[in-house]
Amino acid sequence: MGKVTGFMEFERNDEGYAPVQSRLKNYKEFVIGLKVEEARTEGARCMDCGTPFCNNGCPVNNIIPDFNDLVYRDDWRNAIAVLHSTNNFPEFTGRICPAPCEAACVLNINNDPVGIKSIEHAIIDRAWAEGWVVPQVSSLKTGKKVAIVGSGPAGLAAAQQLARVGHDVTVFEKNDTVGGLLRYGIPDFKMDKSHIDLRAKQLQAEGVTFKTNVMVGELPKGSKVTNWAKASISPAQLQQDFDAVLLAGGSEQSRDLPVPGRDLDGIHFAMEFLPQQNKVNAGGKVKDQILATGKHVIVIGGGDTGSDCVGTSNRHGAASVTQFELLPRPPEEEDRPLTWPYWPIKLRTSSSHDEGCEREFAIATKEFLGEKGKVTGVKTVRIELKDGKITEVPGTEQVLKADLVLLAMGFVNPVETILSGFGVDKDNRGNARASTDFIGGYSTSVDKVFAAGDMRRGQSLVVWAIREGRQAARAIDEYLTGSSVLPR
Repeated sequence: MGKVTGFMEFERNDEGYAPVQSRLKNYKEFVIGLKVEEARTEGARCMDCGTPFCNNGCPVNNIIPDFNDLVYRDDWRNAIAVLHSTNNFPEFTGRICPAPCEAACVLNINNDPVGIKSIEHAIIDRAWAEGWVVPQVSSLKTGKKVAIVGSGPAGLAAAQQLARVGHDVTVFEKNDTVGGLLRYGIPDFKMDKSHIDLRAKQLQAEGVTFKTNVMVGELPKGSKVTNWAKASISPAQLQQDFDAVLLAGGSEQSRDLPVPGRDLDGIHFAMEFLPQQNKVNAGGKVKDQILATGKHVIVIGGGDTGSDCVGTSNRHGAASVTQFELLPRPPEEEDRPLTWPYWPIKLRTSSSHDEGCEREFAIATKEFLGEKGKVTGVKTVRIELKDGKITEVPGTEQVLKADLVLLAMGFVNPVETILSGFGVDKDNRGNARASTDFIGGYSTSVDKVFAAGDMRRGQSLVVWAIREGRQAARAIDEYLTGSSVLPR
């Protein structure tokens, strides 16, 4: 490493945030990235640890010590080359990945880990600014056609990899613009959609064709899945027209909360609420948009999607925002000797929480209350874990005022009718059954139909989606040509 003693000399340098009151006035990104010298200093903190656990902590196996060292040495051009060798879209992960690599950092055993995510963010932003990110057009054309269903991170990663080895790739997206849940799900203040647009242009220059507003198969009647499709194509038609099909859609069936009063107006899934604001931010119009303006908002679910609902509600001008978490309040600091190098359980406070939010832990919803068909409150009870079972704490029932309730409890599986349309076998969680074996990986029970990302593994992180898209691309390339030069 360039600075062998850097981890002892320098303290961690975190990215900054714009002030709360200014950032609540818009939906723009507000993270202040590291300056060049700050990134170099942070890169100097990377230890010559011998066994870089961060590589395994990262689902795409980023070669982290190498690009940290290159940044320290001010060799940014090679830093982006190393970063791109494992990750197609570091501008996505550098903004919205929770950074399991940092949890696995050897320095994290007894100190603050290296700010790997902030370095990645700095590398890719400089690469775009310097014009180093350019299309890589294949000089070889195989004549093989691949259809990809879904244009989220898994579909885009697979499309780019397959196009770069000469296949004719067409990506089908049911909504009006590519990006999947990155486009209609992740708030703009966490990731501006211009980053998706830049990559889409790069992929088109590399030969990828995008067909938007096209639904593959059909959604169940009454489905709450976001869908602005104006046309459709049958699974059978794709199987007939293409040499291989990759199912790379999201896990979009939201987990419901079937308690009394669920049918009251004012109770919505997070993925009804969030995509609408994305659409409006892009200049579109949404009839009867769900707004939190002036309302007492209850967000049920303590994860990232719930946090996104909190941030969006605050920007709407909610009267109050309260977030429920079923589990007990975790400790402020993890037990590092117990958990390292794995992802630890500890209290995580997001930037959205800092903008204004009451957080309630170990709380369960018993009933939604309402008047004249509209929700007015939520009846709750405190819970505890006894003998491995969740039990209610007697005498702790209460009613909290609510004009808007957002259900953000995760996703259970992909849209069932899509998988059924292709006739693929499903696992016991309702996902497409496909292994990650070295031979025949990502192939489903139906010939020439593959699955990757959320549609195969279930709801997960953007970095896992990129990994699966890349690996599925290699598997498809091997299926079509008998071998592959794509990295696994």
